[in-house]
Amino acid sequence: MNASVRLLETVIPSSVTVRAEIPAAHASARILGTERTGSGTFIDAAGIVLTVNYIVMGAHTVELTLIDDTTMKANVVAQDFHTGLAVLRVPGDGYPFLRGPAERQARCGEEVFILASSGGANRRINAGAIFSLSPFDAYWEYQLDRGILTTAMNPGFGGGALINNAGRLVGIVSLDLNDVGRFTLAIPVEHFFEHREELLRYGRRTTRPRRAWVGLFCYEMHDHVVIAGVLPGAPGEQAGLRAGDVIVGLNGDKVSERRGFYQTLWAHKPGDVLRFEIFRESAVTQLSLHAGDAETFFA
Repeated sequence: MNASVRLLETVIPSSVTVRAEIPAAHASARILGTERTGSGTFIDAAGIVLTVNYIVMGAHTVELTLIDDTTMKANVVAQDFHTGLAVLRVPGDGYPFLRGPAERQARCGEEVFILASSGGANRRINAGAIFSLSPFDAYWEYQLDRGILTTAMNPGFGGGALINNAGRLVGIVSLDLNDVGRFTLAIPVEHFFEHREELLRYGRRTTRPRRAWVGLFCYEMHDHVVIAGVLPGAPGEQAGLRAGDVIVGLNGDKVSERRGFYQTLWAHKPGDVLRFEIFRESAVTQLSLHAGDAETFFA
């Protein structure tokens, strides 16, 4: 039997479909909806599943569908709002699972493939290579020191497994980046495996300081950071920030690119006063607010 076929037969049973129901009143429902479907992967025989947080954030019900079409209820046992990972658990033992990376980390040029759910017991696979391991930032106050960009296009729902040719789990698929090229972003699984005990014990990274959060969506344009939108009820909206505002300064520091803006923002903690300098309607104005906490807001 072909080695690649044997590898697929080994890894496919570890994949699950994740279905989550979220109350309409939850802060994430207006953006992400009240019914979400994603992919997940068993990473322990004891029923521990790794997926992306946006699928299960705020969920009051989570259901998993295995490759044999068995369905079961799952609990959300950990969420990492900094990296975007979530950990689920189902009762029982003996589940087929994927191991994390060996001692070395993923490397550029390495061949990988994505294993994702396409609904129910259906699974799809797409292959490619790791294109970049550079820092990555996105429009919703999010940044990875090392994001995995791969040429493998996501064939199913987000939260699927990025797997190397040794059958090791190296990343959890987060975003399709078709707007910047035919790439897929995956979150390195070291963010779970290196902090496994802490996440499973406390449900979050307690040793990492909480950081300021405003509830903005923003993008870069010509060396400026522009607000694309504000989350309803978040500190930014309450202070009067709005779409189209150009952020030119934060607490006395000049703002000219998104990554630097995030670093300046995260140098503060929830509750700190943030003084924004905003260019709006041909004038610079100042707005102040007390920084929020994303984990508390989306609890």
